[in-house]
Parts: sequence; structure tokens; C-alpha cells
Amino acid sequence: MAKHFPIKTLIGLAQDDVDAAAQRLGRAQRERNDVAAQLDALVQYRDEYHARFTESAQSGMPAGNMRNFQAFIDTLDSAIEQQRNLLVNANARLEAAKPEWQRQKQKLGSYEVLQARGEAAEAKVTARREQRDADEFAARVLRMRAEGA
Repeated sequence: MAKHFPIKTLIGLAQDDVDAAAQRLGRAQRERNDVAAQLDALVQYRDEYHARFTESAQSGMPAGNMRNFQAFIDTLDSAIEQQRNLLVNANARLEAAKPEWQRQKQKLGSYEVLQARGEAAEAKVTARREQRDADEFAARVLRMRAEGA
């Protein structure tokens, strides 16, 4: 079993790396979802505000109110554009985190395969040793019987 200690250490370290990469991936996904939700809220608010304004403007509106409305819509449009840029960046961070997690997961899998191969080889050696010992014991018993007979 001592032969496998280094691979177990590597597996433990690789598992830590997988866990850390998974946390980064999860954080990137949550950030992306938060940014997308904020964008959706801004767009929905803009649409609702525009609809309310259009409804009230049909009955007549002073020019000052019209300018204020347009300035506010421009501000909302700017905020929406900034939020879209944040979403592009959040998507890029998310897409960058995925291959890193996959690489770490693949490395862990490779170590686990090596461990399984090592354990199989050790089991084979143990089985051969046990068979040899059993054969030697049987041969000794036969010799003793032959000598005693």
C-alpha cells in the first residue's frame, strides 16, 4: 500500500484543484445570472416607463415633461448598454472558467486511472504470491506424505 501513497497525495491535491475550479465556475455562473437578471429588470422597467409615458402623452403633455422623459429614457438606455457590456464580460468569465474546471477534472481522472492500474497490478502480484505459497504448501504436504509412507 505504501507504493500508492504518492498517487493518493496527487489525487488529493487534484481533488482540491477540482473543487476550487468548481467554486470559481459556480461563482462565475452566479455573477452572470445576477448581471442578466439586472439587465432584464432594466429593460422591463424601461418598457413599462415608456408605455406609461406614451399613455399619458396621448392626452397632451407640456414640452418640459417631454424633454424630461427623453432624458430619463436616454439615461435608462445608457444603463442598459452598460449592463449589456457587463453581461458580455460575465459570459466571457464563465466561458473561461469552464475549460479550467474540465482540465482539472480530467487531471483528477487520469490520476484515478493510474491508481486503479497500480491497485490492479498489486492485486495480481498478491494473487500470484498466494498461489505460489499454496502450491509450495501442497508440494510440501505431498513430500511429507511420500516420505512418511
